[in-house]
Amino acid sequence: MLIVGLAPAAHGANRTGRMFTGDSSGDWLYAALHRYGFATQPHAVSRDDGLTLMDCYITAAARCAPPGNKPSRVELERCRAYLAADVRLLSQVRVVLTLGRIAHDSWLKAAGWWARLEPRDRPSFAHGAVTTLPDGVALVASYHPSRQNTNTGRLTRAMWHRVFKRVRRLLATGRRTPP
Repeated sequence: MLIVGLAPAAHGANRTGRMFTGDSSGDWLYAALHRYGFATQPHAVSRDDGLTLMDCYITAAARCAPPGNKPSRVELERCRAYLAADVRLLSQVRVVLTLGRIAHDSWLKAAGWWARLEPRDRPSFAHGAVTTLPDGVALVASYHPSRQNTNTGRLTRAMWHRVFKRVRRLLATGRRTPP
């Protein structure tokens, strides 16, 4: 599974050197990764905390913490080559989990689907939506576990866990299409 987030958080990944480590979004992410068998422990506090990911890689649409958590179009375009390199290097990915609309659209662009698909055929972002792309990769969309989403109830633990349950089922079936 490939997880695509927005950007490193100023007081999380920028400080610790590992995506989603040391911030509240990471608390949600690593707890779910552990619960569903993708991480060896539910907490990530530093690069040397012993956490190991299994069958999972985490990357981001942008490479720097953007002002106000809103990267500009130019920043996303400049960072796209890094995300595209991750996509090329991770050739065995069967499920991509995008956290938020920006990550969703950025992955589609970096993976080449934005240009290859007609606008009406591009997977649109909706929490919990699963789209099987022509190459068989399942694209799963989720709201980002930001404080803005979790504190307001836009994203609840039940909603979050349903996404990971779905990912786990997609991987367990051995197929690349949703059950």
